Amino acid sequence: MKTWLHSWRAAVRIARRDAWRAKGRSSLVLAMIALPILGVSAADLTIRSSELSVSEQLERSIGTADAVFRDPDFGGVPILQSPDGDNVYPADVKDGAAWPSGSTDLTKVIPAGARWITDTQGAAKLTTVHGLLQTDVREMKADDPIARGITTLVDGHYPRKADEVIATSAFLEQSGLSIGSTVSARNFDRPYRIVGSYELPDSLKSAQITALPGAFLAPYGKAVEKAGSLAPGTSVSYLVQHAGGFTWNSVKEINTKGVTVVSRTVRLDPPADSEVPLYQRDDWGDFESSAGADALLLATLATVVGLAMLEICLLAGPAFAVGARRSRRQLGLVGANGGSRSHIRAIVLSGGLVIGVAAAVVGTVLAVVLTLALQPFLEEFMGQRFGSFDVRPLELLGIALLAVLTGLLAAIVPAVTASRQTVLASLTGRRGVRSTSKVLPVLGLVALLVGAAIALYGSVITDQFIIVAGGSALAELGVVAMTPAIVGLFGRAGRWLPLSPRLALRDAVRNRGRTAPAVAAVLAAVAGTVAVATYTSSSDAQYRAEYSASLPHGAVSFFQMEDGGRDVPAVADAVQRYLSVDTRADVSRVAVGKPGCPAWGGDAGCGLYEVMVPPANVCPMWVPTTDGSDPSEKFTPEQRRTLLREDWRCKQGDGGGSVYVDGGLLVGDARLLKVLGITDPAAEQALADGRAVAFSKPLLAKDGTVGIKQITDTKAADEASADNKPAPGKVSSIPAHLVTGDQKTYGLQLLMTPATAKAAGLTTVPLGAYFSTDSLPGTEQRQKLDAELAKIGAGVDLTIEEGYVSDDSIFLLALTVFAGLVTIGAAGIATGLAQADAEADLKTLAAVGAPPRVRRTLSGFQCGVVAAMGVVLGSLAGLLPAMGLRLTEERQQLRFHEQTIAEGWGGDLTPPYVPIVVPWETLAALLVAVPLGAALLAALVTRSKGAVARRAAT
Repeated sequence: MKTWLHSWRAAVRIARRDAWRAKGRSSLVLAMIALPILGVSAADLTIRSSELSVSEQLERSIGTADAVFRDPDFGGVPILQSPDGDNVYPADVKDGAAWPSGSTDLTKVIPAGARWITDTQGAAKLTTVHGLLQTDVREMKADDPIARGITTLVDGHYPRKADEVIATSAFLEQSGLSIGSTVSARNFDRPYRIVGSYELPDSLKSAQITALPGAFLAPYGKAVEKAGSLAPGTSVSYLVQHAGGFTWNSVKEINTKGVTVVSRTVRLDPPADSEVPLYQRDDWGDFESSAGADALLLATLATVVGLAMLEICLLAGPAFAVGARRSRRQLGLVGANGGSRSHIRAIVLSGGLVIGVAAAVVGTVLAVVLTLALQPFLEEFMGQRFGSFDVRPLELLGIALLAVLTGLLAAIVPAVTASRQTVLASLTGRRGVRSTSKVLPVLGLVALLVGAAIALYGSVITDQFIIVAGGSALAELGVVAMTPAIVGLFGRAGRWLPLSPRLALRDAVRNRGRTAPAVAAVLAAVAGTVAVATYTSSSDAQYRAEYSASLPHGAVSFFQMEDGGRDVPAVADAVQRYLSVDTRADVSRVAVGKPGCPAWGGDAGCGLYEVMVPPANVCPMWVPTTDGSDPSEKFTPEQRRTLLREDWRCKQGDGGGSVYVDGGLLVGDARLLKVLGITDPAAEQALADGRAVAFSKPLLAKDGTVGIKQITDTKAADEASADNKPAPGKVSSIPAHLVTGDQKTYGLQLLMTPATAKAAGLTTVPLGAYFSTDSLPGTEQRQKLDAELAKIGAGVDLTIEEGYVSDDSIFLLALTVFAGLVTIGAAGIATGLAQADAEADLKTLAAVGAPPRVRRTLSGFQCGVVAAMGVVLGSLAGLLPAMGLRLTEERQQLRFHEQTIAEGWGGDLTPPYVPIVVPWETLAALLVAVPLGAALLAALVTRSKGAVARRAAT
């Protein structure tokens, strides 16, 4: 044991001295190993620091309160909740029954002697320098000790008067306002002065203002209602301090009164699942990740880490090999003085150990320093403050050990190679006859064949991505193992090449110990790039084929659903002013209740409508049943397929686009038909005659009318729906014309004029507009329009149909650049090592009168040869996994498509299109531009002349 320790101690000292002497080579290897360690360690520090403890989460959500009380709006009936309060269910609701609704007076539930403050939240459109900004509004006594920790005051002071507010830094930045400015809301003329700025530690990017309780939201709601709009909804929480806190039993007792409680005591010491009544319900499901998903994630991370380590080892291995070769006389002296092969291996391995330890220390220290220095920027990027700077030594030590392991693995092959040299060969500098291993290529071929078979099985027989990925990874490792033999095959092409490329290729083949790892490193990087590029290009081609246009090419539309469409005219005028509009078609929607009601009801005094489908026109598989059973179960899979393909009642048209109102019903005129490109003179005449125009056959009754049901009692409608009965309401029958043929309607199902709607007793409000344009808007036009819409402050859903736009071009370019950098780096390393290794040959060339340019061209061709071999092999290896994954996706999508039809779910009957597209542009850049660029770069940075010296006697 003592002898072993002393021998390794001496080996480490020798390796440290050699590393210090060869500073350039050592720095290069150290940087290759340290950079990944730096990135992973910094990511670990950032993630751990951003993960908040339960105590920190409570401080940011409830301040110093012992609990927060909330009303779940179940009308005060007993409830069941999870310990964290995120899941709340009525306690006594039967399956399928409607849930109760209503508010509860929380003050009656707060224990006597407790101290509390309210936290009320709502929203409003506030005036800014640029126009109007949708902003969260909070009412809370923010300087109360109970609220300490919820907000962090940055500048100024907390509100002291009813007309004072504080604003988040994000709001001030977005609005252009500052401390001292006044702010007001739309439909609300009362000004408020901003007296301070603050931030929400958990949401740095939130635009929010905070006022004193009762100072803003209540008067603002009254002003909005007076203006004819609906008052915005608010939610009130009570932050409660009570001696002794609230135990889980206290929480359950308060739950019986219909109130949700988030208790500090319960969160810090949660009860067992068996003590939580909610978790004992039969319909409760645990949606946490499964053990299989966690195992798959770990396997994926292990694979990524393993491939990254392999890449680094392949790049760093030749550097250790050349270091060992330059130290061969020193190693020979060790052998001549009684050193064994194990001592030689220990010295070379110690080089990897020294570099690995140095890289681990440098990477870890830099990660800590950079994370601390960049903490404000990281917090801004993530949108939340760190809880604390959390350094976990064991995790950092594990990451650092990866650097040490990588250094040792990279030095293994050079260590074994150096130990096999005889003492005489090491002392005299002779290279001897070098033979490549015959076992490694065979193992590589076996791995390639087995991996390809596994990938083929996964893509053709099964539909498991993990099988395809595992087989592809094994096949790629097989190609890496075969690299020395493949490099030897490339050498046969040297007989047809001129002097410099022939010398470069001969040198690469003769010195496969440094050529093969560099080629393998290029191969691995290029294979990954080609695989991802092929998969991305194939997916992009599929998305292009599946793309469904929202409008005719160049057309524009917008919808404005809030406030009864009061901003529609202003928005339409802005669009017409800044875009080259040819035809404008204003559209409205049917409204039930007050003018400011939302399109789908839900608020007091607001209803909804329903476009009726006559019972005779309902697909037999979709007929509602009184018992809630699935009507499609009465049919066999073959009968369902037949119904979907042949019964017009079950066919669903794919008109593309979307109309954000029930039933695709719009109120407009014939100009809308023109904008949408619908050519039907009979439809235009029908609109002129006061009839509706239907684009879906099932909507039309036998008497040629369509029915619109107005539902004013939404509560009764919910109860009827729970009982599988039709909702009560008044039905208006309107004569209609059916448009036949294959017309693309872009989501429009029913169209009628305002006069027709009024005659049918339907109330309408503005919804938006459609526009046809002479040309697509440019960037300047879009910017001006966006600025104008920001001033109007309306919540607008604007669509400009530009056709399918691929987002992958930049991604593919980035992949190509990445692969090119790795290729040039690996080839450059191999070239530098080759020059150092072949310095004697270069001196001989100069001595016999070779032109100076030979040295430069030889260097360029050495770099180009390595790059070309790696790129060619990597391009071929990268196609396998991409093709396997696409074939697997095709099987999955075909299976889902068949299941959709067999189950009678409807949808598109066309089989999915899953192409495999080879990214020829990326391959051309890799196969031609990258090797050529590597060769030119190496030639440019190489000196033409070297010192002529006398060759040493051999």
